[in-house]
Amino acid sequence: MGLAASLAATPALAQDQPASEITWADALITVVGKPLDVPLGDRAYSVTSITPDMLANEPSQRLENALRLVPGLQQFRRSDARSANPTSQGVTLRGLGGNASSRALLMLDGVPQSDPFGGWISFPGYDAINLAAVRVRRGGGTGSDGPGALAGTIELDSAGIRPDQSNVYGDLAYGSRNSIEASVGTSQSLGAGGLSISAQYARGDGFVPTIARQRGLVDRAAPYEQAGINLRFVAPIDVDTEIQASARAFTDQRERGFAFSDNSNDGADASVRLVGRGALPWSALAYVQMRSFASSFAAISADRTAATQTLDQFNVPSTGLGARIEIRPSIGEGAELRLGGEWRRTTGETRELFTYVAGNPTRLRRAGGASDTFGAFAEASWQASPDLLLTGGGRVDRWTLTDGRLRETVLATGAPLATTDFANRSGWEGTGRLGFAWDAASLLTLRGAGYLGWRLPTLNELYRPFRVGADATAANAALAPERLQGVELGLDWEIFTLQLGATVFWNRLDNAIANVTLARGPGTFPGVGFVSAAGSFNQRQNLDAVEARGIEIEARADVGDFNFAAAYSYVDAEVRAGPGQAAIDGLRPAQVPRHFATGSVGWFPQGNDSGVNLTARYVGSQFEDDLGLLALDDALTLDARAALRISRNLLVELRGENLFDATVQAAISGPGIIERGMPRTIWLGVKLDIE
Repeated sequence: MGLAASLAATPALAQDQPASEITWADALITVVGKPLDVPLGDRAYSVTSITPDMLANEPSQRLENALRLVPGLQQFRRSDARSANPTSQGVTLRGLGGNASSRALLMLDGVPQSDPFGGWISFPGYDAINLAAVRVRRGGGTGSDGPGALAGTIELDSAGIRPDQSNVYGDLAYGSRNSIEASVGTSQSLGAGGLSISAQYARGDGFVPTIARQRGLVDRAAPYEQAGINLRFVAPIDVDTEIQASARAFTDQRERGFAFSDNSNDGADASVRLVGRGALPWSALAYVQMRSFASSFAAISADRTAATQTLDQFNVPSTGLGARIEIRPSIGEGAELRLGGEWRRTTGETRELFTYVAGNPTRLRRAGGASDTFGAFAEASWQASPDLLLTGGGRVDRWTLTDGRLRETVLATGAPLATTDFANRSGWEGTGRLGFAWDAASLLTLRGAGYLGWRLPTLNELYRPFRVGADATAANAALAPERLQGVELGLDWEIFTLQLGATVFWNRLDNAIANVTLARGPGTFPGVGFVSAAGSFNQRQNLDAVEARGIEIEARADVGDFNFAAAYSYVDAEVRAGPGQAAIDGLRPAQVPRHFATGSVGWFPQGNDSGVNLTARYVGSQFEDDLGLLALDDALTLDARAALRISRNLLVELRGENLFDATVQAAISGPGIIERGMPRTIWLGVKLDIE
């Protein structure tokens, strides 16, 4: 089945399907390692599901690129984790814009996945994980998700384990620019439980990010090397309760295409979840996340003949801790009640060398802090009649920001240059959501929702200044939390083999955090120092608001051995700026395209996994900067995958990304230098599966 075609299944169909049925065709087979069932109230919301077959049909075989086919879902950059700076890989929905911090909450088995310090997503860390399903729920305010789920939630569920079955699998692929991808794994039954282990490795010589007509002597290919390992153990404790323990580690090394542009991102996570499925369903989760990030930066001469190191962010250690509990007491047939509480803590600090003289650093900066949130939620859903579902819930959170600090010293002597301890802050946030789903006719369902959501600024936004090329951005320890209010109305319609889903929405994001341009160089500016004539001075600030309204459409049709799909989103977003921000008032937010569309056709005879899939993607033009002066062109790409089953255990595949080698503009620097996304890439691979 084609990826985009599968994505276009209507939300009502996607959310009615339990996780066990997504993974195994025979629902009577016992599968361990599943979460609690999908909440009854999700039928009222706009949800798109991605199954393992859809992930397998994605030509790049990467999660972040599969997510790009969900209408309304956007990453900060158009490039993926093979060439983008890791700090630019935030995820959002519905045109809410922003910076590299995510405005959608990504969770793996209930564990929030945003980087504890910066809020970006480390996508290479998921390539070694076997997933049962990916569910994208649009809109904020779901009480169980909590802070960070402003624009919606992306839920990753690890594959369940069949105690009656063991298997070993592996794949190997070779691609353009001497690229290699390999993975191996096994799922082994252990009594009534099981153990799964998987590992993945990827590398490539990379491509030159700067477009051809602007390259100079400094420009070169940007190689990458990534690896990960994942371990999961599941075992029943009694007839109704099981323990699910997971651990994973990953490493990610990339370069940005010139000297002094290398970066690394390493991480390790562990979690334990107890799930009870008796008369009182419940779950309890505890987790720890550890990250270490490093990145180097350089200034490039106007003629692009020389690169000079300007900053060495040699270590950014950060930690995330958390715990969550949920119970679902019975309140009668056709009704569901969810009660729970959650605690999250993040700590982190950037350590970096800066102010280079004759190629050597002269100053040391350390900046960071800690954040805590404590929340409690309640949600109820009621099948008021055979045709009408009502759902609603609320959540209250207490947040604190503590130990915020900035230290700058002379490297040679240790003499202090800046010693700032930021005041501790705290507050309360209340959020909620109401929704309905009405089966207006046998083939038509209407649904609607209203919601409130919020996000706490990341430690990176609060305390760390940064540079990108000649541009410098100051931190802002006084940033207020972002708050969202929104409504949506949708329909799901099915006739014969045609399925259609459509949703209109309106969102207002108050206190939206953005990088606001305050001045142009040359000059010396507070918090960042000297900025050259080629650069701009910016600061992270709260805007009054960002308003976004639009429509999302998904459609699918199956005709014999063929399947067809299309998805489209239109977003009209506008900045509402406050005092001192008049230059951006009324403009479209940076990195927000108006139009996004995908189309797919697949041919898979008799429903087997041999076949061909073609997927086209279109993304409209968008602004690089908040002033709307630098525009990224629109882009149309075509991807393909052809697979042939040689035997029961062996499959051969040919994959192609960006087949027509379109220039996908991913970024523009102040001097007008354009960075591109992935060029044409061809893969030949084999997959082996032994049961």
